[in-house]
Amino acid sequence: MDTDLQLPPGRLAGVDEAGRGPLAGPVIAGAVILDPDRPIDGLNDSKRLSAARRECLYEVIRQQALAWSIGRAEVEEIDRINILQATLLAMQRAVQGLAPAAEYVLVDGNRSPGFACPSQAVVRGDSRVAAISAASIMAKVTRDREMIEMDRQFPGYGLAQHKGYPSKSHIEALESLGVTPIHRRSYAPVRRIVEREG
Repeated sequence: MDTDLQLPPGRLAGVDEAGRGPLAGPVIAGAVILDPDRPIDGLNDSKRLSAARRECLYEVIRQQALAWSIGRAEVEEIDRINILQATLLAMQRAVQGLAPAAEYVLVDGNRSPGFACPSQAVVRGDSRVAAISAASIMAKVTRDREMIEMDRQFPGYGLAQHKGYPSKSHIEALESLGVTPIHRRSYAPVRRIVEREG
């Protein structure tokens, strides 16, 4: 992890999200305060880890972190306020759920929503800050599990494989099967089908 970041003392929460790009499902944010007395080996950007490794680390984080929380914004919120605002809202909800509360927040990316405590955005934070890496793992595993469950509810779209992202097979399934309640109607590929079907 990066050592050039000056991290403040106190309870530091890392925050990251999963699910900004997909055509279906919620956007999920994770917030984690790591326990300095119980370091976790192997933390990294969730996208650089295998699914099996993410699942393993997810359980370790649940057991060893000082605090962790999941926040979310649903499809209806994404369509109403746009994905950026919905992502920031999910992050705020995740941080609000931490107990004990965070004293400082580091957010992956280039912007930080308002929190009840000071915060800072960290570009590529999921590969630079252990707490953000942990948050990215919590968010991704939580969302992937939900998409596997949604695949059972809405078979034929391949949600368990592509997790809602706009793959060729997902677009083809939308074209042939139509739009479900979990699809984001504000996203162009979905909106085009909705408008065409009138």
